[in-house]
Amino acid sequence: MTDFCSPIPSGPQARRRTRAVAVRYGAREVVIGGNAPVVVQSMTNTDTADVIATAIQVKDLARAGSELVRITVNNPEAAAAVPAIREQLDRMGIDVPLIGDFHYNGHKLLNDFPECAQALSKYRINPGNVGHGAKRDSQFAQMIEAACKYGKPVRIGVNWGSLDQDLLARIMDENANRAEPWSAQAVMYEALVTSAIENAQRAEELGLAGDRITLSCKVSGVQDLIAVYRELARRCDYPLHLGLTEAGMGSKGIVASTAALSVLLQEGIGDTIRISLTPEPGGDRTREVIVAQEILQTMGLRKFTPMVIACPGCGRTTSTVFQELADRIQTYLREQMPSWKQSYPGVENMNVAVMGCIVNGPGESKHANIGISLPGTGESPAAPVFIDGEKKITLRGERIAEEFQQIVLDYVRTRYRKNETVGA
Repeated sequence: MTDFCSPIPSGPQARRRTRAVAVRYGAREVVIGGNAPVVVQSMTNTDTADVIATAIQVKDLARAGSELVRITVNNPEAAAAVPAIREQLDRMGIDVPLIGDFHYNGHKLLNDFPECAQALSKYRINPGNVGHGAKRDSQFAQMIEAACKYGKPVRIGVNWGSLDQDLLARIMDENANRAEPWSAQAVMYEALVTSAIENAQRAEELGLAGDRITLSCKVSGVQDLIAVYRELARRCDYPLHLGLTEAGMGSKGIVASTAALSVLLQEGIGDTIRISLTPEPGGDRTREVIVAQEILQTMGLRKFTPMVIACPGCGRTTSTVFQELADRIQTYLREQMPSWKQSYPGVENMNVAVMGCIVNGPGESKHANIGISLPGTGESPAAPVFIDGEKKITLRGERIAEEFQQIVLDYVRTRYRKNETVGA
């Protein structure tokens, strides 16, 4: 018989044991792996040479909750702009560590622009895009030497769209000699995992400490990602960066990322995540940060912002008032978090319910810290408000939204205020 009194697990039963990699900028330290919480990161899509535009987007991503932000460093103009971006962020009070994303010419840019190499807090290296043949080995070595010189950690990020062709050919040859050759799909998986691990080992041979290395093996398919990361996790103890390399746009990208990452995170695999959403034209880049946070929070792995519970609506809720209020409160809570997390510790654990009719409205509202049950079709035009399970007030009239928002604010100020020393 099931023991319903046993504690209900809120996350992975056994987190994969990894080394801990520290990414630093000034006094700020973000730890990936070890016993640290799963880290949220994102990437800009501005022209890095445009200092102001890039700094503003980094600021927006950081304020939305991105704990690391990656920027493209693809040419001399971009490399020259990195120190100015860092300086601009410092002026704005944004201490988020910056990751430089290098392909093809990273060895040259890190050598020619030492200020860029120093201003970045971490380097991302794609071993499939560092050169071919003898050049590949020497150019990879130059990037690792720069990381050692400036004391920077590195993500060795393999991507199935830019896999090292020499390594792939080697594994295909080995497969051809097997008594029972693997499928083409299995060969691809093996090439991805082997590339990541062999390049990490090579980096260590070149002098980069093992606790300065994070790995990733990015693919676009959900089942492919799950299979590759399970094997990668089995064969190494480096921290792992999770994410579909091209998740897609809108609901497709959100669903695909959630499906893939949730399986792996539940199995204890994954130390930092990025949701690679394609923004809609003119869309907000911070959407990928919010999705990453919501995946971790709904799985019970981290807390970022108060959760708003709202019913989907039905024939009993022909009014749109509850929808508008739920959206308003959710937006309000997220906008307040940059300041609230400093002033009201623990507020991210708060639950708010905005319900649309009498069927589940009062019950759900009682389960939340604060809940409101708005009237459904044909119901009395009154909205009872519940605080910590007890009905406290009934709102009526045209200002229900404003009044409920004030109730939420008053609750936060009272429940989560810092304990101040008398006379301080």
